[in-house]
Amino acid sequence: MKHPLPAQPRHIGVLRLSALGDVCNLVPTVRALQRQWPEARITWIIGKGEHSLLAGLTGVEFVVYDKATGVAGMRRLWRELADTRFDVLLHMQQALRASVLSLGLKAGVRVGYDKARAKDAQHWFTHRRLAPHPRAHVLESFLDFARLLGVEDLSLEWDLPVPAVAFDEALALTGDAAYLLMSPCANPRLRNFRNWSAEGYAAVIEHAWVQHGLKAVLTGGGSTQEREMGERIQALSRPEAVIDAIGGTSLKGLLALIARARAVVAPDSGPVHMANALGVPVVGLYATTNPDRAAPYLWREFVVDRYPEAVRAYLHKAPETLPWGQRVRHPDAMSLIRAEDVIERLDTLLADTTAHQDTESPADEA
Repeated sequence: MKHPLPAQPRHIGVLRLSALGDVCNLVPTVRALQRQWPEARITWIIGKGEHSLLAGLTGVEFVVYDKATGVAGMRRLWRELADTRFDVLLHMQQALRASVLSLGLKAGVRVGYDKARAKDAQHWFTHRRLAPHPRAHVLESFLDFARLLGVEDLSLEWDLPVPAVAFDEALALTGDAAYLLMSPCANPRLRNFRNWSAEGYAAVIEHAWVQHGLKAVLTGGGSTQEREMGERIQALSRPEAVIDAIGGTSLKGLLALIARARAVVAPDSGPVHMANALGVPVVGLYATTNPDRAAPYLWREFVVDRYPEAVRAYLHKAPETLPWGQRVRHPDAMSLIRAEDVIERLDTLLADTTAHQDTESPADEA
């Protein structure tokens, strides 16, 4: 017998710990729930870094779990929520860690992914599953939770909070310069080969500076890999065309930098989805990740997509035969992206969005 879904939930639990790009893609689902049930309480159980990105999101109570604290941290969280019972818990993370964490939460009904999309046996930890949605984009997969609950208005809304102090942080780095934001390094997880070449970025920087008068602001964390990549890019570029902000911002400061950028150029990583959430144009660089599943949602037509070629070259298969979401874990895959491909997409993006801004400007002035 199926557990009934609440027709009018009073308290909705959202369980999604990571990652930065994914939590950005989840926000429209939260907004859709808020529009459907404006009086409902929404509690989001989230990772530590992800919380620092989304802190202040209107109408949402956050409960933070730091995965570095392991089981001890889970026990603390369970004690914190001992008196809380959710009408429905949206279990939106397939990882086993999240499923174990869910065991200590009280909920009338637990909703998870359908069997095809669930990983780490997530379906063992839930009462209800989503309807199948083959070949869904990550953002659409999150919206499927709202669909199952009967939410009618699934229009996309983010309204991410970016405080004034974050804009001060961004301005201190860039001044009044017009710029592209480049985040050259993705998360350095095991065999996660998403990074493009320093030479490629330098060629795009030269073009953006000479043809468009745009500097390049380099961003990223403070890891050795990211700093070394930034140094290589700067060594290949004109000093006046580059602003090095690698390791120099908070996550809110990064949001502010993105918000003020003319466009973002980056591989599949948090910044392309942050830009998407802020409505900032994005050229995504994709070869190891399938952009049909994980491209910046509003800017999919501007992706440089070499995933099909990478699948054929390194997996020796046709893309349509692969399991949905399979990565190409080969260190040479991103080399299939050529600088001229990125420059062409960037020029098209800048022309398209400039024309759109020019079309809107008389109304804005009125």
